[in-house]
Amino acid sequence: MSEEINVADAYSKGRTMFMGLELLVAPGALVPRPETELLGKTAVDVLRQLNLPAPRVVDMCCGAGNLACGIAHYVPTARVWASDLTDGCVEVARRNIAHHGMTERVSVLQGDLFDAFSGLELEGTIDVIVCNPPYISEKRLEGDRAHLTELEPREAFAAGPYGLSIHMRVIKDAPRYLRRGGILLFEIGLGQDRQVMGLLERSKAYENIRAVTNEAGEGRVVVGHVKADA
Repeated sequence: MSEEINVADAYSKGRTMFMGLELLVAPGALVPRPETELLGKTAVDVLRQLNLPAPRVVDMCCGAGNLACGIAHYVPTARVWASDLTDGCVEVARRNIAHHGMTERVSVLQGDLFDAFSGLELEGTIDVIVCNPPYISEKRLEGDRAHLTELEPREAFAAGPYGLSIHMRVIKDAPRYLRRGGILLFEIGLGQDRQVMGLLERSKAYENIRAVTNEAGEGRVVVGHVKADA
């Protein structure tokens, strides 16, 4: 029950904490989860290791804009493009970007995955893509995870029959936007690490594929680098 109580509590307060930042929340966008901080921290680590003067980052399926805000805060030279499909997410994300005074460095766009960037000429220029996609199967949303959609939008969770439909689409399209050697990072559901690593391997476009574990030793982030000779 704690998840439901926390979500209701966050919506009633209109704010929550993520990566040490206060973020605004509202119905229509998923309340940022503590477990997603692992994706944010991994992305910040990766960007610091790249040590680029002005890294270019995409936050795909940005929700409330929590990853975009966290990355822009901890990597102050980063330029970030965030996108989501729904009005609710885009509205809350834009409010959060403004709340943290990041409107000159972070753009929030609306569209179906990479369609949001149509006409921006970002192809082949992005250093890092982070994506916290929906990753719960339709069957589980009808069953043991049905409670998740009581307060939050179904679109934030539903991901086809195996919970991997968005991962599959992003894996296919990301190499068009990432520069050679660019890095794709996903949040994944419990037990999905081998499946998502397998999808990256089968696409033949990625190398240096690895899972990042949380404190309990569970793989919750998967990382892949676009092949330098792709």
